[in-house]
Amino acid sequence: MSQPKLKPIDAGEVQLGKLFTAEYDFTIPDYQRPYAWGKDETLQLLDDLKSALEGDLDEPYFLGSVVLVKEKGAPSAEVIDGQQRLTTLTILFAVLRDLAHDAALRADIQKFVEEPEVLWDDQPARPRLHLRTRDAKFFREHIQTNGAVPSLIRLSDNQVKTDAQKSIRDNAQALFETLSAWRPENRTRLLKMMATRTFLVVVSTPDLNSAYRIFSVMNSRGLPLTPPDIFKSQVVGSIPERERGDYAELWEDLEEELGREEFGDLFLYIRTIVAKTRAVRSLLVEFPDQVLKDYLPKRGSRFVDSILEPYALADLRLINQDFDAGGQWDNVNSWLKRLVQLDNDDWRPAALWALKNHKDDAAFLDTFLRKLERLAASFLLRRIYTTPRVGRYLELLKQLDNGDGINAGAFELTDEEKMETRARLDGDIYLVNPVRKYVLLRLDSIIASNPGASYAHKIITVEHVLPQKPKHASQWLRDFTDDQRAHWTHRLGNLVLLNRTKNSEAQNYDFDVKKSKYFTSSKGSALFALTTQVLSYEEWTPEVVEQRQVELTKRMTDEWELY
Repeated sequence: MSQPKLKPIDAGEVQLGKLFTAEYDFTIPDYQRPYAWGKDETLQLLDDLKSALEGDLDEPYFLGSVVLVKEKGAPSAEVIDGQQRLTTLTILFAVLRDLAHDAALRADIQKFVEEPEVLWDDQPARPRLHLRTRDAKFFREHIQTNGAVPSLIRLSDNQVKTDAQKSIRDNAQALFETLSAWRPENRTRLLKMMATRTFLVVVSTPDLNSAYRIFSVMNSRGLPLTPPDIFKSQVVGSIPERERGDYAELWEDLEEELGREEFGDLFLYIRTIVAKTRAVRSLLVEFPDQVLKDYLPKRGSRFVDSILEPYALADLRLINQDFDAGGQWDNVNSWLKRLVQLDNDDWRPAALWALKNHKDDAAFLDTFLRKLERLAASFLLRRIYTTPRVGRYLELLKQLDNGDGINAGAFELTDEEKMETRARLDGDIYLVNPVRKYVLLRLDSIIASNPGASYAHKIITVEHVLPQKPKHASQWLRDFTDDQRAHWTHRLGNLVLLNRTKNSEAQNYDFDVKKSKYFTSSKGSALFALTTQVLSYEEWTPEVVEQRQVELTKRMTDEWELY
């Protein structure tokens, strides 16, 4: 059976000021989920726009993407993906409108919210965006009507009928309160920036059935259209008809194996590996330009064979940590188990590069992942923020592409980086949640002499031996002065791992009681090697904590070669 002929999919950057004109008549279909953005997302959008406003005045600002079912040249546009952003932008325009003091300016802003009426042609005003039927009337009356926002934000919960309407009210209120504090000229500057140098990537296709299998995927799973769906249409559509079905099935099998969210992230990782640059624009714009350009329009099968499938299989290995047991393969699985405990994914492209290109070389992967974990752990302890962290990993990818392998210089820590990592290890490590748990689990595996130690406990907490707030007249207050408690409470030597939730009462027990009732399991033993150590002490004094601090920091200094 022959495959249906593909209709074109158009993708391009559209100025926001042009998007909210008669060229687009947006409708949210009733099968879409309701409007659901909250104050956090709404104020983040405003904060992003504010940052762009304060930045380079010549630099365009990209606000993401929308996907439409739209005939070329016709305004009618069914919104498949982008409802949350378009609705929130409409609310923002309405708030700016109702905060404007000048009547002419208010009328101008209203044009972004609705198409003005044409009296001579008997054409009534028409909203630019039509919400789902259930909420359309509410949105029309309280957002799209000039001057309606002040009364909207005073509505009680009894006066809003749906969660979507509550979100519309709450987000309008958050924007109104925030923007009320701005100077009028700054609100006008924001409006001008939104209209002139803010862009969305607009992807459109003539009908739901035209983009090969993309929209069937969306409809059958009830999920929004994603960039990989668009890329699938472009890649599979470029493959000769006799092979197209097989590659479409392979693509869907890989997505199912990884899961839709992870499969989407995989395209971000692939873009990073291939381009070796930080993302500037949306994936919809950059992936075709930086990756697919070498495979389209005629070599889509090669992209699947040489890029997508091998990296998807590498990602499955990374997630499952399921290399064959034995020897260095056990170490490889252990490094992967540690890396996935980190609080970011910036290390993943480098790991995927190694897992794809050296999938049969246990010795290489063991050394590579050990070096990668050391670098990533140092970033974690030093709380290096995203930009320099990603920059280092990109430099590593460039060196790997040049053939440097495990000798890549980007792996190495400078003397200053080693010194700062040691200092963080020796400091109040408990006060940073991602750091304390990672370091203590890492220590536990070393003390247990089990590099592959991993735990199936649903709950693992980091606990103090010397409590944060000892009870009045407790032994703790006799054994530790106030200064000593301030110095030692949150440091490594005073911390243990437990597989239970915090118990505010038990945390303050004296040491003997704490050991027997709080640090042991129902069978009378501790489940973590790190905690078992503590049970061997008869007392817990400043001298004991200091000795333990020295021992534990030395263990980690040796493990990560922080000399």
